[in-house]
Amino acid sequence: MPKKILRELHIKQDWCKGCRICVHFCPKQVLALDTYDKAYAAHPEQCNCCQLCEFRCPDLAIEVIFDAE
Repeated sequence: MPKKILRELHIKQDWCKGCRICVHFCPKQVLALDTYDKAYAAHPEQCNCCQLCEFRCPDLAIEVIFDAE
């Protein structure tokens, strides 16, 4: 299976309701909530492109864009 390389972790702040599901499911603690309770990529360099955040977000506010090696 080719390795995935993160190109962009796009989070639509205006769609995010701050439910913390993405933060909870991220195995690498990439995501966090800001002072407005909106998700953001606190540590994007740690992302392994598993897409759990994207698949679990009930508001479809997260998109993981990656390249495969």
